[in-house]
Amino acid sequence: MTDIALSEGIEGGPVEPAARPNLDKGFNPLTMIIFFGILAAGLLFVSYSIYSDVDATGAKITNYLPYLLLMVALLIALGFEFVNGFHDTANAVATVIYTHSLPAEFAVMWSGFFNFLGVLVSSGAVAFGIVSLLPVELILQVGSSAGFAMVFALLIAAIIWNLSTWYFGLPASSSHTLVGSIIGVGITNALMRGRDGTSGVDWSKAVEIGYALLVSPVVGFICAAVLLMLLRVFVRSPALYAAPEGNKVPPLWIRGLLILTCTGVSFAHGSNDGQKGMGLIMLILIGTVPTAYALNRALPDSELAIFEKASSAASNVIAAKGAGYSIIGDPRPAVTQYVSEHQIAEGTYPSLSVLVKDIADQVQKYGALNKVPSQLVGNTRNDMYLTSEAIRFLMKDKANELSTQEVATLKAYKGELDAATKFIPNWVKIAVALALGLGTMIGWKRIVVTVGEKIGKTHLTYAQGASAELVAAATIFAADNFGLPVSTTHVLSSGVAGAMAANGSGLQVATIRNMVMAWMLTLPAAILLSGTLYFIFSRIF
Repeated sequence: MTDIALSEGIEGGPVEPAARPNLDKGFNPLTMIIFFGILAAGLLFVSYSIYSDVDATGAKITNYLPYLLLMVALLIALGFEFVNGFHDTANAVATVIYTHSLPAEFAVMWSGFFNFLGVLVSSGAVAFGIVSLLPVELILQVGSSAGFAMVFALLIAAIIWNLSTWYFGLPASSSHTLVGSIIGVGITNALMRGRDGTSGVDWSKAVEIGYALLVSPVVGFICAAVLLMLLRVFVRSPALYAAPEGNKVPPLWIRGLLILTCTGVSFAHGSNDGQKGMGLIMLILIGTVPTAYALNRALPDSELAIFEKASSAASNVIAAKGAGYSIIGDPRPAVTQYVSEHQIAEGTYPSLSVLVKDIADQVQKYGALNKVPSQLVGNTRNDMYLTSEAIRFLMKDKANELSTQEVATLKAYKGELDAATKFIPNWVKIAVALALGLGTMIGWKRIVVTVGEKIGKTHLTYAQGASAELVAAATIFAADNFGLPVSTTHVLSSGVAGAMAANGSGLQVATIRNMVMAWMLTLPAAILLSGTLYFIFSRIF
């Protein structure tokens, strides 16, 4: 990357060409001691938090096998977030490193810290958006052998593909990989149960997420190019559009802008990508320790009256739609069939109405969620989750048949169900934040070199770096607010390419081709990997 000849400076005089940043600093024992110290403290914190939560329920531990499986599954889930950290977050630091705004080691630690903060303040909407892609029967039986096979298969498949693309320095999407892994498990599960493979996935949600993942690179490329052109019109400072001189740091205001955009992307990445691991960790906890995590025991007792009122109103709306039909026996099979197949039968409405009443009776009987007996919390949680999903599909499938008031009533009830079942304890956020933050500080070099050196034909300028980072941060924050998983890698890499193209710098075709090929292969590769692993693990477990 370092040019030999001197180039023409902004003022007409010769300047030293931009130097390649130092990415090969020696081993620092103190850094590694601190790293492993934080890692050990994090694992102890996770173990203590689980012990405290289980102990608070008063449950007696009679079998340690579920806890052994729990720790293995948690390590794999946190391992996915760790790999996600050094695979994806390298994109955020490439611009500040190659513009000499921050030394490489400090930039990586800075990014890791703001990834950590981003995870801590995340909403959780993305976490359960990912979970809703999974087959409902596996979610309801997540503590079974099939549930563990599902979690292990999709996480290990995602880790394998992420490590493979990282090894070749290709900035592929961890979000894309995880979605493909989930689809692979869903298809294989359906085929193993003798159903059409297409019935194993919530395709409407998959398409919604797919659009977000496919459109985001286009948005990154176009918006970064447009932003760079707008900067040229409104900000006339020549220094902004120049490559660094040798190893010199940029002017203070440019350096501040680049550090700010790097911080924004790191924070946004943590708030969005960190949630994907959270949702899966919650499934693991619900399956292995339902006593403590199946229901949100932190909800106040005052919620009982609100829940009862919302249940009664929702039951009336649903019963009215199924007037003239009645059911005898267990309502759950009919509701489960509707959620799996999205086909309303004669018994769907009356079964769902009865299930809503059953849930209300269960909660009213014990007075509060934290008073539901430990042996029953799993069943109550499954009923609530199943009902919430059925109402979600009902509002989508029958949108034209529901009045505004009916939709509002169903939404209010669904909100109460989700508050009881879709929650994330603070210690889970902290554990994921540590894994993502620590991962940012390891193995970042391969992706950084690709983004900083191999996308454009010339050295990255200050304006190009800032444009790509601003667009990436804004896109990820927007996706976070809508509960959609979006790829930091896709947005920022395509943003750098867009800024290079708008500047007339030229693109390295071989790199762009390899990146696009990796992006195109990610879904089918992840589907094949996770499907194969799920088949193998389901036989082993």
